[in-house]
Amino acid sequence: MSQNYYKFDLISLPYEYDALEPYISGETMRVHHERLLKGYVERLNLSLENRPRLQKLALEEMLEHACSLPACVKNRIVRNGGGVYNHNFFFSSLRPGADENRPVGPLASEIDRAFGSFSKFKGVFKENAMSVFGSGYVWLVKDSGGCLCVVQTRDQDTPLASGYSPLLNIDVWEHAYFLDCLDQRAEYIDRWFHVVNWDRAAELFLMQA
Repeated sequence: MSQNYYKFDLISLPYEYDALEPYISGETMRVHHERLLKGYVERLNLSLENRPRLQKLALEEMLEHACSLPACVKNRIVRNGGGVYNHNFFFSSLRPGADENRPVGPLASEIDRAFGSFSKFKGVFKENAMSVFGSGYVWLVKDSGGCLCVVQTRDQDTPLASGYSPLLNIDVWEHAYFLDCLDQRAEYIDRWFHVVNWDRAAELFLMQA
């Protein structure tokens, strides 16, 4: 069973549920992973159960070429496949927290070049995360020209269909923070910056060079 191919599995997190405390609680992580992501995995598998041709495609392929999916299952695959992809990416974008958490090396230099400074990048990213109406994600991505930019996606849409290469994301669905921060999304975003896995983002940045 593969993370990227049918039949999809609930991937274990690379850390314990309480490893991100005090920034994100263990209960939030447990519910987010065991209940919400598990539901997306189950519904995606059900959508593909009688689709042998689609079962041969990687999840990323289906999402990148969503416009080519059969109309009768397109919405279900985009919603549930996007839910699987986005959540797995989000959980992999996190690590145990630190008071001073920032990128280093080539990614840090490119962030400075693209946004002016790491502080300015944080401002742009937070502004985008605050301005998502309802549910969605905000991403740091590389565009087709290799430039860094911040993009929003609604609901469980992904940046793959738009040709972006994602480096990290934040889930701004209310379920990602309500147990810890109630409706205070700004507080959640500030906490999230402490647990960003910049090492993984840097690896993806170099892989996509």
